[in-house]
Amino acid sequence: MIDKYLTVTAVTKYIKRKMDTDPHLNQILIKGEISNFKQHSRGHMYMTIKDSQTKIQAVMFAGNNRFLKFKPENGMNVLIKGEISVYEAYGQYQLYINQMEPDGIGSLYLAFEQLKEKLQKKGYFDPSIKKNIPLYPEHIGVITSPTGAAIRDIITTLRRRYPIVKITVIPVLVQGPNSPYSIKLAIEKANEIGGFDTLIVGRGGGSIEELWSFNEEIVAEAIYRSKIPIISAVGHETDVTISDFVADLRAPTPTGAAEIAVQSVADLKEKLLMLKQALNRELSKEILNHKNHLNRLIKSYAFRYPEQLIKQKDQDLDALMERLQRAMIRKQENKKQELHHVIRRLEVQHPKKQIEQTKKKLLEYVRLQNDYMVRNFENKTNKWTNTVEKLTLLNPLQIMKRGFALPYTENGALIKTIKQVQKDKKIQVRLSDGRINCQVLQLEEDINE
Repeated sequence: MIDKYLTVTAVTKYIKRKMDTDPHLNQILIKGEISNFKQHSRGHMYMTIKDSQTKIQAVMFAGNNRFLKFKPENGMNVLIKGEISVYEAYGQYQLYINQMEPDGIGSLYLAFEQLKEKLQKKGYFDPSIKKNIPLYPEHIGVITSPTGAAIRDIITTLRRRYPIVKITVIPVLVQGPNSPYSIKLAIEKANEIGGFDTLIVGRGGGSIEELWSFNEEIVAEAIYRSKIPIISAVGHETDVTISDFVADLRAPTPTGAAEIAVQSVADLKEKLLMLKQALNRELSKEILNHKNHLNRLIKSYAFRYPEQLIKQKDQDLDALMERLQRAMIRKQENKKQELHHVIRRLEVQHPKKQIEQTKKKLLEYVRLQNDYMVRNFENKTNKWTNTVEKLTLLNPLQIMKRGFALPYTENGALIKTIKQVQKDKKIQVRLSDGRINCQVLQLEEDINE
């Protein structure tokens, strides 16, 4: 009989297998309200999802919740995609969340992200254009609802921390369809009036729909174009709006904005007292140092024995004068030696000697040139004589003087053979002293040729 009884673990495992294999529970869509929210140090999120009649335990592991674009809070309505299973250790079923988004603000969230991306590309969030918040403002403008808790917190904090500051409340609508235009006009009016050192723009906490006025583009434009530094103070610390990104400084709450906008008088008094004490210490230290220095001077040898000091300095002066005279004498001797050395060098290199040496070289060159010209003339003369003799031997006139004659045809051609002439033709015979015009009477050929 005992074997028929199951253990609690067996029953739990059986139920878990049934639920894990149920397709309706493997991928389930649930909407509800978050309560008992807790985030573990390891990143896992534990919560209860409930509606008006019941509730279910839920967990979202760190691997999934790191993709969330928002921070879950108690009272937030959400849309969930996940699965139902059993947590065996406690034998209870629970919801394992894979995806989660806010319920009812999906379109608002999308609009927020789109406007954020648009303004970021236009440079509205650039840290380099942020204006510095004055440390000691004289006049602060507060742009918010005149009836909310935020204005009371801001004024109370400013009066407590810095009562000398002037506060001007510029009332606006902070929710509703006309609120963005109301906030825009207030910022522009404050810039037009002037005289403000800082503007605090914001409101107290609320739902995302209630805070949406500070996510409108016309409000972001007005904050961006403001010449007065603006502190954005919208909602609670976890609430983030477009105004926070565009403003010169973001405060977590309206009270925090007031604390950032002014210095604490108590802190300033304490800091002033500390500075005064530090100044007194430094002055006392400086006076003491000067006193010690004066005492050292009074006790010094120069003040106690001035006559001995003068005598000692007089002896030092004599010693220095002697050293100076010796140094001058050595200097003169060195300069004399240098002068003598230069004179010797000049004597060796005197221009007269150089001229004589150059003149000798010139005469030698002239003699060598004359000898060369004579030899060259003789050589040329001999060559010319030899050439003339050779030409004389070859000159036809000289040959003709020895009894030779040169015959030419009527055309002036030298006759070398009887084939060049014909019978009864005229020829010319040139002699050394003239010409003979002849006529060929007869031709006789030499048979020995």
